[in-house]
Amino acid sequence: MTPFQLPEDKIIAILSTGLITMEGQIPFGSNFVFLVSLGHENCTTRAVYKPQKGEVPLWDFPADTLANREAVAYLLSKALGWSFVPPTVIREDGPFGRGSFQLFIPHNPQLNYFTFPEKIKRKLRPAAVFDLVVNNADRKGSHILTGTKGEIWLIDHGICFHKTPKLRTVIWDFIGETIPDNIIHDLKKLIKRLAPEEYLTHTIRSLISFNEFSALVYRIEEIIRNPIFPERGGDSRPFPFPLV
Repeated sequence: MTPFQLPEDKIIAILSTGLITMEGQIPFGSNFVFLVSLGHENCTTRAVYKPQKGEVPLWDFPADTLANREAVAYLLSKALGWSFVPPTVIREDGPFGRGSFQLFIPHNPQLNYFTFPEKIKRKLRPAAVFDLVVNNADRKGSHILTGTKGEIWLIDHGICFHKTPKLRTVIWDFIGETIPDNIIHDLKKLIKRLAPEEYLTHTIRSLISFNEFSALVYRIEEIIRNPIFPERGGDSRPFPFPLV
């Protein structure tokens, strides 16, 4: 079972081929982001569209690559079996050109990491490990959502997968704890799927650079070798700005 109202393959089909109708611009954030609806075979769903043309250039990330990173985060979440990242695809035919289309998750915008009850925060160990894996440089409190059934969703992964360590996150609740065995088990399965001959590897390699992919594999292997939630970086900036 999936946490979606439709089967996940159906959602991917709608995101990939559905007729796009613009609903409006989402005003928060540095980049241009739009809410759209997509219609396909008598089904309609809403999605968040992030065109490459709307990406503000960053000094440390290659230009026109943030949408690709959104798609890679979804692929890894799915491969791990964690279903944290909403279904995401890359389309060439968006209203403003190539970009990512991610399933819109209905949620209460007043709820975020800083307003979550403790029982939700204690569920975030896999989310914290996911950010280690993807080298998330921008895990703000508002990038963690709770769905209508209480499930946890992770969004906004455009600033991930840099080849050098850049972890900036609000989730530092588990410093020094041993990473649970079930999470390490999932990482071991993932590392097998990132072997050179695997389809997942070829797909990810089409979206990020060779050095970024190699660093991804290295980070996963390091977590498996040393399964401890890390301390906050020494001289580095461990928190995103703004926090929410």
